[in-house]
Amino acid sequence: QVQLEESGGGLVQVGGSLRLSCAASGRTFNNYPAAWFRQAPGKEREFVAATRWSGTSTYYREHADSVKGRFTISRDNAKNTVDLQMNNLQPEDTAVYYCAAASRNDYGMRDLRNREKYEYWGQGTQVTVSS
Repeated sequence: QVQLEESGGGLVQVGGSLRLSCAASGRTFNNYPAAWFRQAPGKEREFVAATRWSGTSTYYREHADSVKGRFTISRDNAKNTVDLQMNNLQPEDTAVYYCAAASRNDYGMRDLRNREKYEYWGQGTQVTVSS
């Protein structure tokens, strides 16, 4: 089992920045992919960013409300943490942000964007962007 705990959420104005952190404990976390998802009220939980175990391969949401270029995912395997740096925040970024971890290393890019591929989840941290 892997336990995940998010921190760093809060209220920020449009254009501001926040850094979310996810601390892992329990079973080895370092060898597997990790990701951030978010869920706004009345919407499904959606992919934000993912990183493979090494941290050198990263993937970002590329829909109309893309975070690419604004958000950066990173991990420190020595500290068992995965962070999400969020810059130039917009009202549409308002959501509960969840950290997730998988237990397989052979997922392709499409799988890494699929919330059903992640077995372990944190409780979430609220991010609110005010205009």
